[in-house]
Amino acid sequence: MDDSSTPLASLSVTHVYYDPNDHVSLACAYLALLPQALCVVYATLVLFTREVEVALMFLGQLACEVLNFALKRLIKEERPRRIHGKGYGMPSSHAQFVAFWSVSLALFLLVRHKPPRVHQVRAESGLHRPWSVLERVAVSVAGAAIAAATAWSRVYLNYHTPKQVVVGSVAGVISALGWFLIVAARRLLARAFQS
Repeated sequence: MDDSSTPLASLSVTHVYYDPNDHVSLACAYLALLPQALCVVYATLVLFTREVEVALMFLGQLACEVLNFALKRLIKEERPRRIHGKGYGMPSSHAQFVAFWSVSLALFLLVRHKPPRVHQVRAESGLHRPWSVLERVAVSVAGAAIAAATAWSRVYLNYHTPKQVVVGSVAGVISALGWFLIVAARRLLARAFQS
């Protein structure tokens, strides 16, 4: 690339517009990076723990993103005028992503995960204590609060209208519930064929 007259392009994967004089706007800009951070967490957990639950959740998360891609091209609703971003705004992909993540996390912690009884754990190792129901509920509520803050931040930063965020959130919740049911049904079928 020797030609100095060639205009440079921006790699805008994490490019977020915010008001530098507004601390809330800055916090919202950081929340906009949550989906990318969660993808790194998913990939790291899959690679190093080889947990099938995490891999299935990540696969569902990616399927939810494909659904968002299709919905945006089907609905074709523009973003609010103030933003110079590319692409359609309906539904909000950030809201859909974090809604899927928080509902999937809650379903895993509160429905799917069956921690061993305390006396079994003490017999095996004194180093690990499974989370209580209260702790699992607290983490689920924290996940929902983070998802709600991320979704709200999209409206605050003028990347989406409230309607686009609500539709994205609903699509994420429905996708998470649907994915959970598909995986549960697949497990039941696998058990039925094994017996």
